[in-house]
Amino acid sequence: MLQLIAPTTALHSSWLVAHHEWGTGLHEDGFGLGPSDEVESPEGFAAWVALLAGASGAKAAGTDHGCTYRWIVEGDRVEGGIALRHGLTGHVLEFGHIGYGIRPSSRGRGLATWALGRMLDEARALGLDRVLLVCEVDNLASVATVERGGGVLEGIRDTGHGPARRYWIEL
Repeated sequence: MLQLIAPTTALHSSWLVAHHEWGTGLHEDGFGLGPSDEVESPEGFAAWVALLAGASGAKAAGTDHGCTYRWIVEGDRVEGGIALRHGLTGHVLEFGHIGYGIRPSSRGRGLATWALGRMLDEARALGLDRVLLVCEVDNLASVATVERGGGVLEGIRDTGHGPARRYWIEL
């Protein structure tokens, strides 16, 4: 059964398997993994999970700069991650309110569409009226996911990392 859960240290080994499946680099959108995060050791992983929990609690603390992180889990297998950035900061305007990533072996099953639908519910609960999603122009799987979720294309802009599609979803 598919679940969207808060990050947990209980899934360290499963998360590492997913992380290694992506290969080297920081390209797992939706996980909030930074270049200095050490996730291999149990201690480093626990510190990183605590950091994610703190970002999720920022909205509760009265700031618009929080981020809600969720993992897409089936049984005890981490399939991907999705993040909802709160507020409308410069970072959100560049990268969008919602970012997600599905591990390569689990793509094509509709997991991102399913997770996006649930994260849109969380965005509504935060009081957001609409959310911005940004994806690379040639990422056709992500384009399809966003459009299935109700995304309306605002346009294409150069992000400094290449051209990106910008979509808004009205809530």
